[in-house]
Amino acid sequence: MTKLTRRSLLAAAPAVLLSTIPTLSMADEPPLDAIENRYGGRLGVFAQDTASGRTLMHRPDERFTMCSTFKGLLAAQVLWKIERGQEQFSRLIHYTARDLKDAGHPNFACPVTAANVQRGALTVEALCQAMVEMSDNLAAILLMRSIGGPSSLTAFVRSLGDTVTRSDRYEPFSNTYDGLLDTTTPRAIAKTAGTILLGSTLQQDTRDLLTRWMINTKPGLQRLRASFPGDWVSADRPGTSGPDETNDYAVVWPPGRKAILMAAYYHAPHISMDGREAVLRHVGSVIRDWVES
Repeated sequence: MTKLTRRSLLAAAPAVLLSTIPTLSMADEPPLDAIENRYGGRLGVFAQDTASGRTLMHRPDERFTMCSTFKGLLAAQVLWKIERGQEQFSRLIHYTARDLKDAGHPNFACPVTAANVQRGALTVEALCQAMVEMSDNLAAILLMRSIGGPSSLTAFVRSLGDTVTRSDRYEPFSNTYDGLLDTTTPRAIAKTAGTILLGSTLQQDTRDLLTRWMINTKPGLQRLRASFPGDWVSADRPGTSGPDETNDYAVVWPPGRKAILMAAYYHAPHISMDGREAVLRHVGSVIRDWVES
């Protein structure tokens, strides 16, 4: 039998103390904290069940550059003006190859406007659809000019009760981080999306049109919605700054449920865009499990 001495007890004490402290793993962390800690970068998430009011959040009130997520807000403003007779679906907006060049084409995403440049013009409706569904950046520039510029878009979201989201620059400069310029927070953008798609800002037919465009969006399909069951209907508006940020917000309807509002913004310059999209899919899986819990 080993004799216990004061020295042996003191030597054993650290091991005894450590054995009483639980070992932490990712499973012990809140899931959104765990995602950020695992991959690095800065992740902002806000989700709200509109039926119960319960929320899921991580850095919900930190600012992130909007990137192309502003396009859903801009489309809503254009549609709002159409309803009030201040704009027309059928009005032609003219542009030239010089506009494409100034926008940075072909490195700039202008799939619809580039394909139709020989026509010299597209209707307001066609530009809105191209901007939302295909994230056509020249379409966004042309439409933003038509509504009075970035400050007019900021005034529009203020009229919806959003005191946070702000638009300051045209594409492509609006994708570049510069302090508060062209920023939002996950909570603000998700709630404003809900105001637009679920509230009375737009008439039903117009709201349905915008919702359909967002459901049909082509970029961002490998982000939040990629983790949802096939019978969930998701109206998204993604945004990307190639070198550092990948974002997505959505209004989502699980079957038999009221809408879920959500936004995920991820700034991680050390990770590729494919890697950042994988992080947003991981966020989507957390939101899915939270909704189904």
